[in-house]
Amino acid sequence: MTNLKEIYEGRRQKMAAWLKENDVAAVAFVDGEEHRSPCVRYFSGHPTDATLVIDQKGDAILIPWDENLAKERASVTKIIPLTRYERNKFNALKGALTTLKIKEKSKVEIPTGTSYPDFLHYVDALSGYDVLCREKGAEQKASELRMIKDEYEIACIRKAAAITDELMDMLEAGVRNGSITTESDAALLIEKECRARGCEGTGFDTLAAGPARSWAIHCFPPYTGGEFGTQGLSILDFGVVYEGYTSDCTMTFARGPLTKAQEDQLALVQQCYDETIPLYAAGLPVRAPAVKADEVFAAKKRSMPHSLGHSFGLECHEYPVTRVKLDQEVVFEPGMVITCEPGLYDAEIGGCRLENDVLITENGGEVITHSRIVRIDC
Repeated sequence: MTNLKEIYEGRRQKMAAWLKENDVAAVAFVDGEEHRSPCVRYFSGHPTDATLVIDQKGDAILIPWDENLAKERASVTKIIPLTRYERNKFNALKGALTTLKIKEKSKVEIPTGTSYPDFLHYVDALSGYDVLCREKGAEQKASELRMIKDEYEIACIRKAAAITDELMDMLEAGVRNGSITTESDAALLIEKECRARGCEGTGFDTLAAGPARSWAIHCFPPYTGGEFGTQGLSILDFGVVYEGYTSDCTMTFARGPLTKAQEDQLALVQQCYDETIPLYAAGLPVRAPAVKADEVFAAKKRSMPHSLGHSFGLECHEYPVTRVKLDQEVVFEPGMVITCEPGLYDAEIGGCRLENDVLITENGGEVITHSRIVRIDC
């Protein structure tokens, strides 16, 4: 059985070591309406709306909005409800530092994305401390830690991927048998069936674009009552969240008869996918598949208007991103989970994207979802 307490303590010890190396006495991670951060959940298990303070020993004070939820889900040294501080997050942080016995004049780091007015409030509340708010600090270190998934995270992502595969089979069957005929049919099936399978919800707004709207990279609005899976090209981009961890896949539905231009576009996207997947391998530069993708599309005088892929986990988009401009020194490492999603879009032809999730292992990239281009009556 998974020992979550040990997992969260182990993650905090890595952050504590960084704090000690950088002479920072404590760090505060904030997840709230003004500043959402997955770090609170990553280091404590608490899913939402709280401040988490970690010191150099790895001790952690959680200050939640919902005390009952924290008692049920969090694994920390101590829980102090926000109501103890009259719901004032600035005084709450000062109280947590006092509880952790952080000496005055010590360096205390607050979230990178803190607004300037909030920064001033923190400085006032923590007048005895050296308050740090910087880009290359604790949140960047947390991002680096989250880049390499541990066994528990991989298990959660695999479960999300397996559920995603089930839903994709249902979606394909529904389009083929005529039970799914609109964008909302597809999106609402995902919403209902993922929750029936124990998911927290979708990882982002499901993007369902029928032939009239598939030319958009990300259609707006995300889905409508318009036709889906009818003649032409339809795109369906979705992910499901299991224990905080999302999947992210895109299917293209191609219903014939198709034009030669549409057939060529489908074939080119499939070719790009097939030629880039082998480059998702430990030790290779993360930019390498993106370079290959550009070559494949350029040979046919086409270009892709977005990156080839991105890492994900507690967030849908995490570091690193598979793109040509990424530093050559950033390489695939075992434990990374990253998408491969070549796509092409044209106002007349429509759009096509093929996206799957890839787990980097010692032996190469393991494709853990099974999205595809679905051809109907072609």
